[in-house]
Amino acid sequence: MTDYLLVALALLGVLILGGLGLVVPRLRRRAAPPLPQTEVDTRAEEDLAGPPVEAAESDLSTGVLVEPPVVTAPPLEVPEPTAGRLVRLRSRLARSQNAFGKGLLGLLARDHLDEDAWEEIEDSLITADVGIDATRDIVDRLRERTRVLGTRSAGELRDLLATELVTALDPGLDRSLRTTGRDGVPAVLLVVGVNGAGKTTTCGKIARVLVADGRSVTLGAADTFRAAAADQLETWGGRVGAETVRGAEGADPASVAFDAVRRGIDAGTDTVLIDTAGRLQNKIGLMDELGKVKRVVEKHGPIDETLLILDATTGQNGLEQARVFTEVVNVTGVVLTKLDGTAKGGIVIAVQRKLGIPVKLVGLGEGADDLAPFDPAQFVDALLGTEPLARDA
Repeated sequence: MTDYLLVALALLGVLILGGLGLVVPRLRRRAAPPLPQTEVDTRAEEDLAGPPVEAAESDLSTGVLVEPPVVTAPPLEVPEPTAGRLVRLRSRLARSQNAFGKGLLGLLARDHLDEDAWEEIEDSLITADVGIDATRDIVDRLRERTRVLGTRSAGELRDLLATELVTALDPGLDRSLRTTGRDGVPAVLLVVGVNGAGKTTTCGKIARVLVADGRSVTLGAADTFRAAAADQLETWGGRVGAETVRGAEGADPASVAFDAVRRGIDAGTDTVLIDTAGRLQNKIGLMDELGKVKRVVEKHGPIDETLLILDATTGQNGLEQARVFTEVVNVTGVVLTKLDGTAKGGIVIAVQRKLGIPVKLVGLGEGADDLAPFDPAQFVDALLGTEPLARDA
């Protein structure tokens, strides 16, 4: 019995072991449960490839070679010639022509020039900003000549008035600009004036005048206290190929002016044009600043011109401001701007009479080439117009 029992147990053990041998491989071969449809099985790739690597830009390229945009400098502008500019721009004096020229001629054309008429003529001249002293001189000469010559026709009266106005403008004054250097040093033009009179813009227009007359120009942005001044000047210069020397905001103006002249020497330019600050809040500070600019620049050589920018629309008030500058620096010429915007064309006479300085350039508009060399005869001709006079009954 015992032997049979052992054999039975042995057979049972064999059966159990055989069953396990069949079940275990099946369990090993059972597939992993499927992932949800929203997921991606990346486990094998992560194990084999390691962490993901971003594609280089070249791998993302479309394969089309794109050339970088070509930035071309705008073509240089060619300023209009200055010869005859005042004649071409005479229509810009329409306001002064109506209020000043025609008004005076109308008064002179009266049949009877009694004391009341002469007082009206005098008032017209004063209203036109000619100034009291100059007005008296003009009226006295007109009264004498009309009495002696007995002129009554429209043409004769116009010629008579034109002669007296041209005389008041002193045609013998030297109105030329000294813009030619010597001994390898360019001519230096210093531009002064109050801020708000269009000083920096006018400085840019002066550069165009010089280029139009065949001069090469270097600009010095010595108005370092107004942030936009240097940018504005550089824009004007870039249009005609003039280099602008500038410093940091708040830099020493004298240092910038000195560097501008040195650059002009190195570049062999004809003229260096220096824009300066125009603060009038502190006269002593202005004197010190402009005096320093003048002294430093003159280490290279003398300053050839100091041009004072005046706004014609400010009238007699502008003359008071101008006097401050004439006390600080040796002003050699006046640039009278915005003359097209005022009916008071007589301010030209007042400027020369009070300051004793010739008007050399006049601004007659906002265009880039609306700055013209001043000629007394052409100016008076434009001021009086050419229309015939209407005689009073």
